[in-house]
Amino acid sequence: MYRYKTLTNGIRVVAEKINYLKSVSIGVWIGNGSRFENAEVNGVSHFIEHMLFKGTQKRSAARIAGEIDAIGGQIDAFTTREYTCFCTKTLDCHAELAADILSDMLFSSRLDAVDMDLERGVIGEEIRMYEDDPDELVYDLSSLAVWGDTPMGRPILGTHESLAAITPEIMRGYMDKHYTSANTIISVAGNFDDALFDLLEKYFGSRAMSSETPAIPEARYTGGVNIARRKEIEQVQLVASFNGIDAMDESVYSLLVFNNVFGSGMSSRLFQNIREKRGLVYSIYAGHSAYTGAGVFDISAGMNPNSVGEVAKFISEEINVIKRDKLTEEEIQTSKEQLKGSYILANESTDARMQGAGRSLLLGKPIYSPEETLGKIDAVDLDSVSEIIDRVLDPSTLSVAAVGPIDSADNLFDLA
Repeated sequence: MYRYKTLTNGIRVVAEKINYLKSVSIGVWIGNGSRFENAEVNGVSHFIEHMLFKGTQKRSAARIAGEIDAIGGQIDAFTTREYTCFCTKTLDCHAELAADILSDMLFSSRLDAVDMDLERGVIGEEIRMYEDDPDELVYDLSSLAVWGDTPMGRPILGTHESLAAITPEIMRGYMDKHYTSANTIISVAGNFDDALFDLLEKYFGSRAMSSETPAIPEARYTGGVNIARRKEIEQVQLVASFNGIDAMDESVYSLLVFNNVFGSGMSSRLFQNIREKRGLVYSIYAGHSAYTGAGVFDISAGMNPNSVGEVAKFISEEINVIKRDKLTEEEIQTSKEQLKGSYILANESTDARMQGAGRSLLLGKPIYSPEETLGKIDAVDLDSVSEIIDRVLDPSTLSVAAVGPIDSADNLFDLA
């Protein structure tokens, strides 16, 4: 059962009590990511994530890490295109320390110029690592292909040039605009008592914040754009993208059921028919990313450069077959059982439950109980799966990105 509260300054809280556990996960969610950045400050959201760990008015970076380590806890953060999350997982008896540290980072980080220069170097190495990793680089190119030179199409990490221009003043100004109470969610999952809400009020609700809600820039998917980046490596990494569904679309359950059969996991058609039967790839899978008002369905594979045409041919065949024949009732039922099992196992983690509720509340989605979610999976049927297959695998929306010893990503696929 979820409990909701709005703190004095407007921060919203969602909390799920799981009283048979001895741990609690707390996440502070900010509705801000690279989608909100212009080109001049590309990467600032991820830069802020790093800087909030570099020390506050009362804690050094070493003390933040040391206090969490001393209680056997965990602290982490991540930045996406639409949000940033700072989170802890501790024993329930240490919830107050976790709240204290998270609020200290959020409200009192020093954002020191010397620290920023040091962290710029760290992120610069992170960028180089991604550029050297074709698995990561191909997804940056895929984003550029489908979103163009827009905030959604630019790298979350930013560039060396954009990071160099970000000063403490620019960072503070950006935080003042985007780190607002209307744009902040606290999500909690695990064992706690009513005193938790008093702690959150003490450490978060008592702090002054702007109540503005930043506007969400439009994300317009563009099909038909292909990008190849030549790199002298041993494989070609390939991503074929289609226009997907947005984060509010309840068809996601039908999409997940369809993709369990098509491209998710070792029993999927893509994996079985292209890797297992033909040995043409080591990895091949399909997945979906949903955003506010937009989404992308991707098929990803890595292969010998000499096999690119053959792999694209067999992917095309799998797409054409599933569009023509759809799925059988038996495949749908098996897929639903698989999806329910995966969901139940994932939900045994307080991290997963905290993240699911926090993300949903932040994006304005309903927060479903496990029973409601399982019911929505059960409601998927032949018609809803057939409809989502036709919507997602629309050849007119295809864009392709490739990295490796390849000069062009054009004309690889033959879709009906």
